[in-house]
Parts: sequence; structure tokens; C-alpha cells
Amino acid sequence: MDILAIIFMTAGLFFLIVAAIGVVRLPDVFSRSHAVSLTDSLGAFLMLVGIALLEGLSINMLKILVVLILLYILNPVIAHATVRAALRSGLKPWQKETP
Repeated sequence: MDILAIIFMTAGLFFLIVAAIGVVRLPDVFSRSHAVSLTDSLGAFLMLVGIALLEGLSINMLKILVVLILLYILNPVIAHATVRAALRSGLKPWQKETP
């Protein structure tokens, strides 16, 4: 079970690192929000599943699953609110300049 948990947590760490690279490399808040909301959900899911597997059947596993459910409810809402606030503040999406 420990090896399976390590595999899940390593995969989750990979997706969280990809999200961090996306935040640094992408040009505007809209593309950053898109990249982070997708990879952050998957990365956090895999990390929490790995931690739940390490915990075994206990009350802590139930708490981890509650956090997981809340994450999947709130992550899209937070991404949407961020992009909507950027649009309302007058920020325009990045466009590639044509020569």
C-alpha cells in the first residue's frame, strides 16, 4: 500500500509542478487561471489520494476525503471568480502580435 501511495503522491507532485511552471511561463491571468485550475485539481486529487492511502481506514481518511470534495467544489468557482474579476477590471486577454 505504501508503494501505491508513493506513486499517487509522485504523480500529484508532477502535476503541481506543471501548474507552477504554467503560472510562471504563461502571459496573462486568463491562461494562467486555465492552466492552474486544471492541473491543480488533478495534482491535489492525486496527492490527497496518496495521503489517504497512507492513513488507512481511520477518521483522518474521512477528513481527507471531505477536503477532496470541497476542493472539487471550490476550485472551479475560484478560477471563475478570478477570471471574472479580471474581465470586470478591464483587463484584456493577451493576443499574439501580428507583424
